[in-house]
This record gives sequence, structure tokens and C-alpha cells, in this order.
Amino acid sequence: MRRREFVAGAAAAVLLPTWLEALGSAAFAAPADPLAAIASEAGGRLGVSVLDTGTGRRLWLDPLARYPLCSTFKVPLAAAILARGDRGELDLQRPIRFTQGDLLDYAPVVRENLPRGQMTLAELCAAAVEWSDNAAANLLLPQLGGPSGLTRFLRSAGDTITRLDRVEPELNDYKPGELRDTTTPMAMTTLLAALLTGDVLEPASRKQLTDWMIGCRTGDKRLRAGLPKSWRVGDKTGTSGNGQANDIAIAWPPNRKPILIACYLDAPGIAPEKADQAIASVGALVGQLFA
Repeated sequence: MRRREFVAGAAAAVLLPTWLEALGSAAFAAPADPLAAIASEAGGRLGVSVLDTGTGRRLWLDPLARYPLCSTFKVPLAAAILARGDRGELDLQRPIRFTQGDLLDYAPVVRENLPRGQMTLAELCAAAVEWSDNAAANLLLPQLGGPSGLTRFLRSAGDTITRLDRVEPELNDYKPGELRDTTTPMAMTTLLAALLTGDVLEPASRKQLTDWMIGCRTGDKRLRAGLPKSWRVGDKTGTSGNGQANDIAIAWPPNRKPILIACYLDAPGIAPEKADQAIASVGALVGQLFA
């Protein structure tokens, strides 16, 4: 996905209905906007962007508004590490050393490996994407030059919108109108298309990134919970302590090209179970409309 295509896609969204863009000959019909109903039930902002890579059909709500990335940044983080490996700039089997001082409150994999005192770059990527390990993410960021280095990678991939400014856990401190550490739903699905189906990564690295998402252990109650059980799904969740809950996914209906989904919920004070239910409802709707 080239940069001009990314920008053009975002600009086109302003001119098209907020409910559904159908680029093919057949449009979906709905008597009301069920995405808006999900947002109303959750009591907050809901941003959704869905892209069927086989047909070009799109589904969205509030696709151009900024939402906090939370841990969804860990997918492009791993992609950036893989891209440097593709160029011969990093050896993903190189060990990165760490100590007790590198641990954070949520660091299940790094904590388990503390007696070793090291993990390879590939192991850290897996920990960040599959387990959302915050310490693993922070150990990876210096390999790119910090948050600004990840943002530069995003720009090189054609994403002019998504940005990372801080590390874990500070990046989860979101205030209304915040620009730091944010994306838009449409920017994220376009980025996923570039990373998972485009030519930003070499084929082996695309497969590795996809496999890490398929192995994600934190999303069973979100999009995966609503999507049809017959679909193969890879995802990456994100969560703050103040009602921000996200999930981004690649999902394959049987014998079909993948569907890309970005779901961002900003509902301060919402119970975690209710946030999970809202995102699962988005997954169920996608399953109904894109089956």
C-alpha cells in the first residue's frame, strides 16, 4: 500500500456514508445503524473500520476520529522489528539482556524469563503480541530509536496518522483530545492491510506477524468472541485503566481472503466486562454482514 493510496482512502471516507461503503456491485442494507446502537449501549465513543480485502467492502463508524492505541501498537512494533530484520539491520535471534529493573506490573513473559536475564528479539516480539507483555515492548522500542522511531516506520509504511510518543505504561494515559499515542480506525485497517497483505514486509515476515496475532492470548472475550467459530482469527487487544478498550484483527472466513477489523472503544468508567461485550458485539455484526 503506497502512501498516496493511504491518504486517498482516508480522504474518501469523508465523502461516503458513515454506515457502509460498498465498492462492489452489491451494498449491504440495514434498517438502522447497529454500530451506533452498540456505541449507545456502551455509553461512549466507538470507532470501527472493517475492510474485506477480497471484495473491497467496508463497514465503519467514526472512522477518522482519534482513539488511544493502548497495546494495539504492539503489532506495528513487531512489524517494524521484522522489517529491520528483512533489511539485514537486525538479527532477530540476537539476545536482549534485562534485569529486575526492566519489569513492569504486567510483564508475564519477561518476568518468567528473569532467571535467564535475556530473550531474543523474536521472543520479545512474540511476548509483546501474543501476551501483550509491556516490558517486552519497552525492550523492543530502543531497537527502533524509541517511540519516534516506530512513528518513522509507520510513515515509511504509508501511515500518516498513527503515532507513538511514549512507552509503557505512560502511553495509556489518555485525555480527551489527546494526539499522543493515537490512531484512527481507518488508519489502522489501512496499516494492517499494508503490513499483513502488502509489501512492507517480506513474505516470511508477514507470515510470522500473522502467526503471532493468531497466537494472541488476550482477545478471547473481544472480537474473537463474536466472530463465527469457523473463521480463523488473529488479533491484538489494547486496554487502559479508564474505559479505553480496543481490538484489531485479521479474520479469514472459510475459503475467503481476509477481513481486517479495527475496533476502538472510549467509554470512561465502563466495566471491563461491558467493554468486552461491546467489542464482541462488533465481531458478531461483522460475522453477520461479511459471511
